[in-house]
Amino acid sequence: MLSIVFVIKMCSMKKIARTAGIILIMLVGMAATYKTESNKEFEILKNIEIFVNLYQEINHYYVDDLDPGKLMRTGIDAMMASLDPFTNYISETDIEGYRFFSEGRYHGIGAASELIDGFNTITELYQDQPADKAGLKVGDKIVAVEGQDAKNRTPDELQEILRGYPGTEVDLTIRRPGKSSDFKIKLVRGEVEVQNVPYSGMIDNEIGYITLTTFTQNAGKNVADALRKLKQENPGLKGLIFDLRGNGGGLLSEAVNVSNVFIPKNELVVTTKGKIKERDSAFKTLNEAIDLNIPMVVLINKGSASASEIVSGVMQDYDRAVLMGQRSYGKGLVQNTRDLKYNAKVKMTIAKYYIPSQRCIQSVEYKNGEPVDISDDRRTAFKTRNGRTVLDGGGLAPDVLVEKPTERGVLKSLIDENLVFDFVTRFCQTNESIPSVENFHFTDFDGFLAFLNEKNYEYESDSEKALKALEADASEEGLNLKSDIQQLRNKITSAKQDELTKYKSEIIDLIEKEISGRYYYQRGKVQMGLRNDLEIKEAAELLKDQARYKKILAIQ
Repeated sequence: MLSIVFVIKMCSMKKIARTAGIILIMLVGMAATYKTESNKEFEILKNIEIFVNLYQEINHYYVDDLDPGKLMRTGIDAMMASLDPFTNYISETDIEGYRFFSEGRYHGIGAASELIDGFNTITELYQDQPADKAGLKVGDKIVAVEGQDAKNRTPDELQEILRGYPGTEVDLTIRRPGKSSDFKIKLVRGEVEVQNVPYSGMIDNEIGYITLTTFTQNAGKNVADALRKLKQENPGLKGLIFDLRGNGGGLLSEAVNVSNVFIPKNELVVTTKGKIKERDSAFKTLNEAIDLNIPMVVLINKGSASASEIVSGVMQDYDRAVLMGQRSYGKGLVQNTRDLKYNAKVKMTIAKYYIPSQRCIQSVEYKNGEPVDISDDRRTAFKTRNGRTVLDGGGLAPDVLVEKPTERGVLKSLIDENLVFDFVTRFCQTNESIPSVENFHFTDFDGFLAFLNEKNYEYESDSEKALKALEADASEEGLNLKSDIQQLRNKITSAKQDELTKYKSEIIDLIEKEISGRYYYQRGKVQMGLRNDLEIKEAAELLKDQARYKKILAIQ
């Protein structure tokens, strides 16, 4: 297939039209040549011709002046959106974000942000990175960058401005809760590196813990080093909790390396199969394992995706560990990045991956870019090495399902509306420091309730939403259910009033974890999670109950 290079410079409409006309002539001739050779290739060339013709006409005759680059990007993004959510165009300005995903480091300020109330708000600081050194705090709102209004900019748009070469400066205008006026901060960009194993340690005298947050470079080495250290420093180590919750994946090679920490040399980890059969590949472990026998629980949730699911699936298929938590995301697709002109790239899905049982965990349905649950009767059954039945499609089902109260009701509402986040921001204004994570306990629950009252906090439960839908349907169908609906509404209101008290301990856990992260960064947040996390406690109990552990894995 011939390649065509389009060089369209920022120039007059006349030059654009002339250039497009030449391209059209070329394409017509090429289409005539290819028509007899391949109907598919003819269709490709025909539609390229139509696209270029349309682009030319719009640029030339549309009533308003257009930005050709922006117009083309809109078309590219729409084309990408018609494919799976993981096939993306990466422009030159997006390269730093891609570099962070693939390498775990980038040139920037060392902070994460989310759009809250119209402003990008700092949600996490990386310790000793530029933003931290400059005195930024979690909760700070970025009002302007280099004098440019930052209101309502998406985090991606803001990052395009914030990222830059190490040593360069950037001026930020900051709005800090508790301060009466905005102020400016000048910080120096640096090479920001984010640790993929931010914490490892002991839960108690017998159970170790390692968390892996992303599969960037050296993930396998860092997990191996953490396990070696746990074994050397804790002769009584009898079990390991490996936390992959919220880990969205990364490098396929590191998924193989991480798996190799726990399974023998020359074991199959993953097979990739795509359109071009000659490029199908099988990836096996290359080294001796660090530990083949230590009992393990791998924690997963709906945020565990891609490389996380490869490792989790390998542990499940080889009956090497018990999976605990919630169903994983379901990303069984392999992406490859190819260079384009002008320093751009395209990251496209080229294959699906299959774990050792030969099942693919890819979700087959999406809605708004998110996977849709698939019922078990639509999944195909496979067998683990010990003969346990496992299913393909739509993510990995944990061996031990643990319900998450934060995924529904009042707890989800408090998180989604940033009320825990905002309360902790206020807490930090009046508390310069806190004790160590081990010794810190939040005791002012009444103060949190007062904060919610001040914010006029209300939330609509799933039951209320269903009741509204019922009321609308009844009205449309002419059914008189007003008294019945009102009785149900009264019951729901009564139940809601007790929810905050019912989930007091879970709310305190959320507050303590957020506070610990403010004072002791990512490591502090993980440490507090070890103390409060019910899933970690349940995992530790399972590891200490070897009869139950072996029964789950069908170990004789």
